[in-house]
Amino acid sequence: MRTSREEWCKRVERWKDSGLTADQYASELGINAKTLQFWKYKLAKPEASARRARRRPRVEATLPLVEVQPAPPEGGAFELELSGGRRLRIPVAFEAEPLERLLAVLARTP
Repeated sequence: MRTSREEWCKRVERWKDSGLTADQYASELGINAKTLQFWKYKLAKPEASARRARRRPRVEATLPLVEVQPAPPEGGAFELELSGGRRLRIPVAFEAEPLERLLAVLARTP
């Protein structure tokens, strides 16, 4: 019979609270200590993934950028020509985070 993820979560929590070693606790339950340790590791992984997800989102370079042309010095901006004839003018003193958000939106837009 397969044991559910929820049941393993309960077992791992009870093991942590027991103060016993994996071998001792597994022996009491009649399960393999290595399996218990595996589930402890497996159940801890989503927490690390959630912490990474809360960080600033990554913007992958999926936009087909065609050409980068420096703007004239008086303009103080860079100009990106995107597919479909779209142009994006970025001031020299841009902030990275808003630009990353904008590029993420543009990547979703056909």
